[in-house]
Amino acid sequence: MDAVNKERTSIQEQKKSGIGVFILRVLALTVVIGITVYIFSIRDHVQDFAVYGYPGIFLVMLLANATVIIPAPGVAVVFAMGNIFNPFWVALAAGTGGAIGELSGYLAGFSGQALVENTQAYNRVAPWVQKYGVWAILALSAFPNPFFDLAGIAAGVAKIPVWKFLLFCWIGQIIKMALFAFAGAYSIDWIANFFQ
Repeated sequence: MDAVNKERTSIQEQKKSGIGVFILRVLALTVVIGITVYIFSIRDHVQDFAVYGYPGIFLVMLLANATVIIPAPGVAVVFAMGNIFNPFWVALAAGTGGAIGELSGYLAGFSGQALVENTQAYNRVAPWVQKYGVWAILALSAFPNPFFDLAGIAAGVAKIPVWKFLLFCWIGQIIKMALFAFAGAYSIDWIANFFQ
C-alpha cells in the first residue's frame, strides 16, 4: 500500500510541478510579447533617453535589446555618445543595458513557446548554442549580427542557467559596445573635419 501511495503522491507532485512550469512559461512569453510591442510603439523616442548620460545610454540599450527579432535603434546612439562621453563608461553602460535587455529572447526560449524554433536561421544558430553553450553566446553577442536574438532563444530552450547567459552575454555586449563607442570617439571628429 505504501508503494502505491508514494507513487500517487509522486505523480500528483509532477502534475503540480508541470502546471507551475507551464504558468511560468506562459507568463514569460506574455512579458516578452508585451515588452516587444511597447518598445516597438516608442521606437522613435528611444534615442531621447541618451540626454540623461550614462543611465540614459543604459536605458536605450536595455530597451533596444529587449525587443525580440524586431530591430530597435541602439548602436547608433552608442557610436554618437562615445564621442560625447568617456567611451569606456559608454561601453560599460550600454553593454550592461544590452545584456539585461537580451533576457527577453532568453525568456522567449525558456517559455518553450518560441515561434522561431522552426525557422532556417534558428536552425543554424541553435546547434552552435547547444554545442558550445555560453561560449557561443559570448561570440555571438560580441559582434553585430542579426542572429543574437535567436541565440538568446536557443539558450533559453537549452535551459542554460540564466546567470551564465547574462554573464557571457554581458562580456560580449561590452566588447561590441566598446567597438562602437571607441569608433565614435575617434571617428566622428575625423569625419566632421573631412567634410569641412
